[in-house]
Amino acid sequence: MLVGQNGAGKSTLVEALALAFGLSPEGGGTGARHSTRASESPLHEELRVVRGPGSARWGYFLRAETMHGLLTYLEDHPRAGEAAFHEHSHGEAFLTLTADPARFAKPGFFVFDEPEAGLSFPSQMLFADQVVSMVARGAQVVIATHSPVIAALPGATLLQVDEHGLAPAQWDELPLVDQYRRFLSDPEAYRTRIWG
Repeated sequence: MLVGQNGAGKSTLVEALALAFGLSPEGGGTGARHSTRASESPLHEELRVVRGPGSARWGYFLRAETMHGLLTYLEDHPRAGEAAFHEHSHGEAFLTLTADPARFAKPGFFVFDEPEAGLSFPSQMLFADQVVSMVARGAQVVIATHSPVIAALPGATLLQVDEHGLAPAQWDELPLVDQYRRFLSDPEAYRTRIWG
């Protein structure tokens, strides 16, 4: 689990991990190659994926900034009985996709970049439950997030990403957790400071 401020490098790192594994930078499963605009960092060229004997070659990459394009691609190339993703809200479409057993109910390498973007609090809890189930079925999951809910996944290894690089962190010591706590305990102090 990678956490940190905007611009810290979380998305660049998860994108590089996905690309090094062989996934499309715009999202999708192993073998997906749809593309609208190449903008990825060359970092993936410096990474090497080492698979253990018998490890899954299946993977999936979902990122908030390219979800619309991925869902359009999936609708343009539907599987039998697949949902019309754009008939749902962003969050509903995301959860429908992540609940798909053909994509996420088997062992694999799953990479999520800011999955909380379209998710309400209860939906973040549901996604967290989905991830716990993925891991229980043998998946390896990497997530970049700003969400204290998603960062609280049981058993997750938390890495704080900042100008100093990557450092192990404890959930209750994360700056994002502290910032949410302080805001929720006294929103008026923030309103006054920010909006006068």
